Amino acid sequence: MGSESDFPGTSPAAGGTAPHVVGVDACPGGWVAVALRGGRFAGADMDAALAALLTRVPAAVVVAVDIPLGLLEVGRRRADELALGRVAPHRSRVFPVPPRPVWEEPDYGAANERCRRLTGLGLPRQSWGMVTKLREANACREGGERRLYEVHPEVSFAAMNGGHPVALSKKSWSGQAQRRGLLGEQGIALPDELGPAGRVPPDDVLDAAAAAWSAHRIALGTAVSLPDPPETTRDGLPVAIWY
Repeated sequence: MGSESDFPGTSPAAGGTAPHVVGVDACPGGWVAVALRGGRFAGADMDAALAALLTRVPAAVVVAVDIPLGLLEVGRRRADELALGRVAPHRSRVFPVPPRPVWEEPDYGAANERCRRLTGLGLPRQSWGMVTKLREANACREGGERRLYEVHPEVSFAAMNGGHPVALSKKSWSGQAQRRGLLGEQGIALPDELGPAGRVPPDDVLDAAAAAWSAHRIALGTAVSLPDPPETTRDGLPVAIWY
């Protein structure tokens, strides 16, 4: 990567003093990223490993990731409860994150049983589906990557939409068009050609762009955290969803 662009084949959208941030979403085959400078699109890329992707954006001051960061030892995270309120009535868009011991189990059956013992509720299989990437992202942050912040794209889109969640599914043509339009209103114009990132499902690219929008707000000090102040892990790391 050159000093003048965030990812190969892209150009900077603003001068070198503008906040340089990245939004990341999990996707088939790894992670997709959208970079902003000064709040404007500055490139997109993807990689199989989050750590490798992070090495290609050394100048980014904030990297916002759509994955749970920060696991409590007991109980449910307040961040997820508050995020549910931001996307209601579309509550299925937020997965409540169970305590750390659940994610340390070797398989879904054991994790589901542990979740029932600790919370009184089972673990949705869809939630367990993100276990590998959840472990990967948390290992990066716990290993010293402090640029990472957790975001939830649907919470971000709701904020862009005047506090109202986008009614249509992000998998639908109209739902994707509305989300792309909301990003455009914020000055984030996604080009039709994105290089390797262009092979990623469109909803994952849109989610990465929404994460980048939140990352820009974090860098400027104007973002909101759910909750405020954040909860903390046993190691003192924040547990919050930012937008």
